[in-house]
Amino acid sequence: MYTTQDEQRLYNQAKALLNNDAATVEATTQQLREVLNYADWKYYVQSEPVLADAEYDTLFKKLQHLEEQYPEHITGDSPTQRVAKGLSEKFPAVSHLVPMLSLDNTYNADDLRDWDRRCKELAGTDDIEYCAEPKYDGASISLIYENGQLVRGATRGDGVMGEEVTTNIRQIRSVPLSAAFTKDNINQIEIRGEVVINKDVFAAYNTQRISEGLSPLANPRNAASGTLRILDPAEVGKRKLSAILYHISYYTQTGDSVVPEALQTHYGSLNWLYQLGFPTPVHEMKRFRSIDEVIDFCAAFEARRDDLPYEVDGLVIKVNNFLLQDKMGMTTHHPRWAVAYKFKARQATSKLLRVEFQVGRTGSVTPVAKIEPVPIGGVTVSSISLFNEDVVREKDLHIGDTVLVERAGDVIPYIVKPLAELRDGSEEKIVFPTHCPVCNEELEKPEEEAVWRCINISCPAQVVERIIHFASKDAMDIRNMGDANVRKFYELGLLKNIPGIYTINWDEIAKLGGFGEKSITNLKTAIDNSKQQPLNRVIYGLGIRHVGETMAKTLANAVEHIRDLYNYTEEQLLALEDVGPKVAASVMHFFHTPENRHMIDLLEQAGVNLVNQKRNTSQASGELEGKTFLFTGTLNRFKRSEAEAMVEAKGGTLLSSVSSKLNYLVVGEDAGSKLEKAKKLGTVAILSEDEFLTLING
Repeated sequence: MYTTQDEQRLYNQAKALLNNDAATVEATTQQLREVLNYADWKYYVQSEPVLADAEYDTLFKKLQHLEEQYPEHITGDSPTQRVAKGLSEKFPAVSHLVPMLSLDNTYNADDLRDWDRRCKELAGTDDIEYCAEPKYDGASISLIYENGQLVRGATRGDGVMGEEVTTNIRQIRSVPLSAAFTKDNINQIEIRGEVVINKDVFAAYNTQRISEGLSPLANPRNAASGTLRILDPAEVGKRKLSAILYHISYYTQTGDSVVPEALQTHYGSLNWLYQLGFPTPVHEMKRFRSIDEVIDFCAAFEARRDDLPYEVDGLVIKVNNFLLQDKMGMTTHHPRWAVAYKFKARQATSKLLRVEFQVGRTGSVTPVAKIEPVPIGGVTVSSISLFNEDVVREKDLHIGDTVLVERAGDVIPYIVKPLAELRDGSEEKIVFPTHCPVCNEELEKPEEEAVWRCINISCPAQVVERIIHFASKDAMDIRNMGDANVRKFYELGLLKNIPGIYTINWDEIAKLGGFGEKSITNLKTAIDNSKQQPLNRVIYGLGIRHVGETMAKTLANAVEHIRDLYNYTEEQLLALEDVGPKVAASVMHFFHTPENRHMIDLLEQAGVNLVNQKRNTSQASGELEGKTFLFTGTLNRFKRSEAEAMVEAKGGTLLSSVSSKLNYLVVGEDAGSKLEKAKKLGTVAILSEDEFLTLING
């Protein structure tokens, strides 16, 4: 970004500005912006501060003062414009220009050699250059620049839609607010990266929290992800987040501009971004001509992972040449030209103190091991799910055992095995209960299942878990009605079931500590807003066994009112997309249970939407309103769920089978009977994935 001459000039300019102003206000503000942006780049990207903190603060305040007096000289890339005015109320959902896919994982040299073989087959050549770079353990982001200016920052979300967090992204001083993209005639560009927290910054922040009587944050990854969604940008600034940008996903150029040579390879593109002032992994990234060189690098890098300033959980290996990447393509889940090499999971030993049995919303009884707290990979682990009785028996676990604990993928802790050779005879067998630990009803275990269940639907533990699930983000999204509040309200008798959410006695809530007027107003608003959630969210929120988010959409799209499901036969349910015998039996059982029908009556009386509004509205709500879609075969450009989300975002409707009501059948690889049936009908438009994208994009 800066030549040696530029750096010397800007340093001298900074020293001069500390003593004197330039000839005019316009010249002074311009020079201050240049100097402060240069100082930010040196400090946050190069880790080589050129100004003392006091000097930086003096220049910043001088610029701030001038912009207050002469607002006509404020520009979008001024360092003062990182500071947000006021608080956001929520983060709107936005579409990524290109879906953010996941990565396929490898764990050893054989996996990498397998991947290398597939790459060569797909590319049609043995001459492939690879790049390897750290896999940072943080929160994924997507940045969009237009005409050189940062216009949007978003979280990954579900890969198709993310949350727009531009205000918070602007608090990250390593992210440039502007860049000289226009010199290469690039007018729009989308850049992917990771938001992380320096290990030392994280440790210092936790020390401060503890001194203030606050609980420490769990780990740098969760801290980075959580910080991005804080509504107060001033608090975001305090967390001192960093960003590392590692991928250009999309760009457009004016006219018939020639693609810069740097943008023909992954290695060149990241160096190009670095020269423009972006923090990229150029100092840790290496190129290799063979997979054996990559394997050697992985082993050496893993040995020094703890020396890095940020948490990493592996390396990402990519085909360097963009033309080869395009030729190799991607699956619905991941690009074929990139793979993650995951480091060995972190392990530690601890003592198994006791086993608690927790009851879930469907009555499943899960054994949870309580161990002596032990730090593993930056997280203190004290509770570990043992899943079911069979796992306990297979591992031969005993109370008092010394156990080997591991965090799978550096995330989920589990017990690998007991260290039986360390037993001294005082250990006790783990006895699985025959009756529910909460309501004392006898447990049942169907022959085809590994899980014991409490079949008492009035069991307090199940009731609480069902309420928590109903209020959760992916269901009715009732903000502030979290686990702790649900449990508290239930224990105090203020909330007894799901419909009770809508008849809470607010006078009694107001008497509780921690519930002021503002928090009560926010909770009331969230509950009222939930009444208008679409039917598929209501169905998902009811917690029917085997009915996830996608299946809930299938059921909602099949009916006009939720009560229509009362009359569905098993044959009708099995005719719906992806509905199998287990799902059909579960849905039948749920909607034929009198208590559940009574609950639905109470929800309707409370004003909760139980109607499929898409089928009952006559008002256009999108460009594809009134158009119906169905997907078949294996999609390569995106996941089926992502494609369905695109249709729904534009107001279209998803069908579960081919019929005269179907407008568009989108066909992937290995399409079968649905394609043949559509051809026979002759009234269905059959689209490839590319044709579907063209239609979606207008």
